[in-house]
Amino acid sequence: MRVAFSTQDLQRVDAHFGWAKNIAIYDVRPEGYDFVETITFDGELQEDGNEDKLAPKLDAIKDCAILYVAAIGGSGAARVVAMKIHPIKVAQPEPILDILDKLQDVLKGTPPPWLRKALLKDQVRDNQFEDEVENG
Repeated sequence: MRVAFSTQDLQRVDAHFGWAKNIAIYDVRPEGYDFVETITFDGELQEDGNEDKLAPKLDAIKDCAILYVAAIGGSGAARVVAMKIHPIKVAQPEPILDILDKLQDVLKGTPPPWLRKALLKDQVRDNQFEDEVENG
């Protein structure tokens, strides 16, 4: 399952989704997690009502099941949810590695319903890819 983190410092979830300089992406499994990539965004990222600035960020997280943020605007959250990505807002900056450890532990046990749904999104994507390979 791919998980995205809005981050300024690449260490913590400490950024508003729309203003984030970086989106760090990890692959998480019950057995562990792997860093996939960091996508860096340049330019003017402050709140300005410009919804188009979200497009590259939404594209960056399209394969993710969960998005961790310090904050997210209403329309940004709606667009993330429409992509079947579960946004999670942290109360204060939280280390990404701590979140990854907690997620991994939850995956080893019985994940809550919202997380099971996020996992299903990942399986559907895998199955679609297999169909493309077989039919392609």
